[in-house]
Order: sequence, then C-alpha cells, then structure tokens
Amino acid sequence: MIKILLVDDHIGVAQGTKAILEKKGEMEVDILGDSKDTFTAIEECCYDILLIDLYMPTLNGLELSKQILDKYPNEKILIYTGFDIGTHFNLLVEAGVVGFISKSAPEEKIIASIQLALQGETVIPTELFRQLRRTEVSSAQGTEPIKEPLIRDLTLNEREQYILSGVAEGLTNRELSSELLISQRAVEYILTGIFKKLGVKSRTEALIKATKHSLITVKSL
Repeated sequence: MIKILLVDDHIGVAQGTKAILEKKGEMEVDILGDSKDTFTAIEECCYDILLIDLYMPTLNGLELSKQILDKYPNEKILIYTGFDIGTHFNLLVEAGVVGFISKSAPEEKIIASIQLALQGETVIPTELFRQLRRTEVSSAQGTEPIKEPLIRDLTLNEREQYILSGVAEGLTNRELSSELLISQRAVEYILTGIFKKLGVKSRTEALIKATKHSLITVKSL
C-alpha cells in the first residue's frame, strides 16, 4: 500500500483527489487542510510521498517543502497545484522537490506521475518542459528575453492576494464570495481594482503579472 500525505487548504479538491487515488485500492491518502500540521503528520506516519499545494495560508508550498526537506532530506515531494509554477520553478527545484502535478491533469496522469516519482524519476508536465526548452534555446542563441520593468511601489492587500490566489486555483466568483462571506459583486469590484492596479484587462494577465512581480505568494486572509 502506497501511503500519501496530501496537504491542500481546498478540502473539496483534496477529497476529490483522495477518491481518485484510492479508487484502485493501491494507495491510501491522508489529507491536511493546514500546512502547519504537516510535521506532526510526518512524525506520526511514514509516508511514501507528499503532495503539497503551492498556495496555502500559514505557510506556502515552497517554504513548507524547504522546511520538510531540511529536516527530512529523503522525503519525496510533488507540488500539486492548479496554477502555472513557471515563475517559481527554479526555487522549487532548488528546494529539492521531485516534480509537479497539475490539479487539472487527467486522473490516470496524476496516478502515473506519483508512480514515476516513487521510482526516482523527476516529474515535469509537458507544457512546462516546452516552456523551459524555449527559454533555453532563446538564451543559447544569444537572444535576451524582453523583460518587463518591475512594478515599483505597488502592493496587493491581503484580500486582493487571497482572491488572486483563489483565481489561480480555479475558484469562481461565487466560490470566492462564499469563502470570504461577501457578495459576488464585491468580488467583482475587488478584481476590477486589481486589474486597474496592475494595468491589465483579464484574470490571466493579472495572474501572470502578479506572479512575475512576486505580488502573490500565499493564499491567506
């Protein structure tokens, strides 16, 4: 039996993943909704692999992975996220994670990725691999990538960070309003304010720009 610890503050998503992984009876998944409980869980149970969400309150997936591997260097960690991790790729690799899985990946791909990681393989989604390859080729040809000027004197407040991180995880305005206990119109108003701050016109552009300039790092109120 493969023992898995899934750390994700989106309990509904985590429960869906648990159901997928346990379907064939070969895997057993424990869920943690708060990253601060991870070390207690690791000390109480010997897990074969850890699936860790990137954006979480209290401690984000990057910092959590670094702390775990600092104390338990033999642990295998897969970052399990619904958001493009390209911006954080180097930091995550340096932290020592063994790969990445998209929450939107088909269930057979999620299972296969875990099995590969357990066999000592590095797991990188094809799209991310292609993106990294394009960057490498561009650099080898001596072409400097166009760098957008850093946004100075600009910050997102905690609620704006929470909403953008929620958008990154695929939450709808209705789901965000439910979590924040505010109306959908209020969520839309906050998003409009974020767009104006960042000078963008869409959610995708906002996510790209915010992550590029390190304006969102954790999902917290």
